[in-house]
Amino acid sequence: MMLDVRGLRTGYGRIPILNGVSFTVNEGEFIGILGHNGMGKTTLLKALMGFLPATGGRVQFAGDDMTALEPYRRARLGLGYVPQGREIFPALTVSDNLRMGCSKQGGGELDTIAEVLEHFPRLKPLLERLGGALSGGEQQLLAMARCLCGKPRLVLLDEPTEGIQPSIIDEIVETLQRLRASSGLTMILVEQNLDFIAALSQRILIIQKGAITREVQPGNLGDPSLVGEFIGITT
Repeated sequence: MMLDVRGLRTGYGRIPILNGVSFTVNEGEFIGILGHNGMGKTTLLKALMGFLPATGGRVQFAGDDMTALEPYRRARLGLGYVPQGREIFPALTVSDNLRMGCSKQGGGELDTIAEVLEHFPRLKPLLERLGGALSGGEQQLLAMARCLCGKPRLVLLDEPTEGIQPSIIDEIVETLQRLRASSGLTMILVEQNLDFIAALSQRILIIQKGAITREVQPGNLGDPSLVGEFIGITT
């Protein structure tokens, strides 16, 4: 088991957001998380990465208790995070953004970047362009590539299709499917695009009021009653 979350609680100040989240992720598995806005999806990823301290519960990664670890220590264990909004460095070139992704390694960054770029060929001719000059889709590809430069074992991916043109959404699906097949990458994906999350996820967890309330199979996302009641999206 790669990740074991038991009764995780956290919030912002005195406002509780996660109210006892529990789930597991196996190595090489892609898990989707769906829910109405404000139910705790992004908060969950931030808590797993350590940006929000746990006020209760336990998080184990590959058998190690990381409940109280700082984000950089979680990154060293093998967690990677691609936040909503991408948060690339707009004033740095694509190449320098990727080098920042290699910062936790002791060396060999050129080889690492070359290896990652094989999965993101669209970025190859853009290496000297500033991150801020890229399209939204190109910035999302860059954010993912930068994360993978850290050689994570588990990637937390938050709303990657937001504001992205359909052609690049398809490219992201193909890239992630290829990475899962070639490297055994494990991923937790928060996403509202039903086609995207169904194409990538082996299981989908429904979050309501800060707790996981149900697990569904990707094929069930075509059920309008399920989608309307538990996810808040009309199809």
